[in-house]
Amino acid sequence: MELAVFYLVGAAALLSGLVAVAHKNPVVNVLSLVVTFFCVAVNYALLGAEFLAAAQILIYAGAIMVLFLFVIMLLNAPSEDRDAVPRPFQKWAGLLLAAGAAGGGTLLVLSLQPASAATPMTGSAQAVGRLLVNPYLFAFELISVLLLVALVGALVLVKRKH
Repeated sequence: MELAVFYLVGAAALLSGLVAVAHKNPVVNVLSLVVTFFCVAVNYALLGAEFLAAAQILIYAGAIMVLFLFVIMLLNAPSEDRDAVPRPFQKWAGLLLAAGAAGGGTLLVLSLQPASAATPMTGSAQAVGRLLVNPYLFAFELISVLLLVALVGALVLVKRKH
């Protein structure tokens, strides 16, 4: 069952990653990247890393991508229009580069040797949470204030243009 979930979520992550790169609309790009982050979080959960799965959802999908989406909607970023002039050299160069990368990746995967079994880790999300609120509380709060100042600065810069 876990293997089926892994393959299903892996395929969804690849598909949403391709949409994030290839789509013309920036809002769709960000939303498909959020789907990719959720798929990565599911893979973390399948590995038994519950803290990484929760951090992936809360920090990346929940905070950073929502901030990107907010900035894109705030700036009213236009969709990209296709060039009227076809560019055959760039098209073929991109296809050759992608084929080379796919071939190199295939050779790399085929040359990999299986690793030995990893030793189980002791610790949990509760232990990491205690570290965040005890000795590293000041650094944690300082980062949140820094992100808030960056957001307010971005809003001030956008308001000056209008």
